[in-house]
Amino acid sequence: MTTSSLPFLDNRDCLKLKVENRTRNIFVTQSEDTRHREEKDVNHIPVVTETASRVLEAGVNTLRKTLVLKKQAELDEVDKLLALKRQEFKSCVEALAQRKSELEIKQQQTKERAMKFEKFVAENEVKRCRALKKYEAAQEQNILKQRAIEDLTEQLKQLQARQQVLKDRMTKYKIYEDYLMKTLDYLPSTYLDNGSESLVMPIIRRHETLSITNRELLQRLGRLEEEVEEGQRQLQTMTQEHSIKKLIANKELSELQSELETLKEKNKQAEVNLLMEQGLSREKVEEVGRLLMAVNNLAEQCYIPGYGPLENMNVLTMMGMVKEYILDKADTEKRARRLMESGSAMTSRTALTDKRERGSMKSIGSKTQIKSSSKVSRKSETMG
Repeated sequence: MTTSSLPFLDNRDCLKLKVENRTRNIFVTQSEDTRHREEKDVNHIPVVTETASRVLEAGVNTLRKTLVLKKQAELDEVDKLLALKRQEFKSCVEALAQRKSELEIKQQQTKERAMKFEKFVAENEVKRCRALKKYEAAQEQNILKQRAIEDLTEQLKQLQARQQVLKDRMTKYKIYEDYLMKTLDYLPSTYLDNGSESLVMPIIRRHETLSITNRELLQRLGRLEEEVEEGQRQLQTMTQEHSIKKLIANKELSELQSELETLKEKNKQAEVNLLMEQGLSREKVEEVGRLLMAVNNLAEQCYIPGYGPLENMNVLTMMGMVKEYILDKADTEKRARRLMESGSAMTSRTALTDKRERGSMKSIGSKTQIKSSSKVSRKSETMG
């Protein structure tokens, strides 16, 4: 806010005072030396030499300019306060701008943190899904291994039972082996040398051959049993995998069936909406057709030759022709009514004139009545 400079006081408008060195009052008892000695600390009284009107005018001008100076001083003070307020406002605006920039930075940081947190949550969700899949796979493997352990435990029990049966059989046939060993001890040494020709050696050899064959068959049977067990384990694994795949396929099938049901419902709703729209469109078409037929009928009834042949007209032209025909008929009807009303008014006037001629010889009272009735009839005619 700028202030215009105010005019300063003119010295010519100020009150003119004239100070004179008047003769001082001297006391009689005062010494002569002190009479003429100048006193430095004496204040001389000013003497006004102007007239009374000039003094009043100068005083009024001085008062006004003094008030102007006071107002100028107050205005300067207000300007200083306004400058201070502007400075404070500017500093506040700068502080607010700084705060706004800080808030924008914090908001950007918050958005970045939110994006990082969302990314972290998404990564954790992916990790959770992976861990869940691993857990399910490990659980399935544990189930398979538990079943394998149960099968192996059952086989071990069977082998232990078979081993116990074989031990019992060896214990049972131990006495025969001891008997034979003792019998061999009692036989002479020459008997064993010639044993190849004896009848016992073929039996022993046959026994040895059969025992070797039995061992081979047992080994082969063990291998076959291991192969069968391996095949059974593979079969169980394949069966479990097949059951898992079957469950997954059933789950996917159920989801697809639910989606199919949803799509069927949507298709049904869409068909219903389509049928409704088709019904509405049919109704609209029928209504438009009825309107066109009504317009055509009106055009045939209200045909005006000036519009040309009826077959070449469009709907808007037909409607305009019908409107013109109706307005023409209305205008004709109004004219006919006016003519009828004017005719009735003429007949009433002739009747009044006849009455006046017949009643010319009546009294003044009857004349006034006739005049009033004629005025009433004229008013009715004008209103009509």
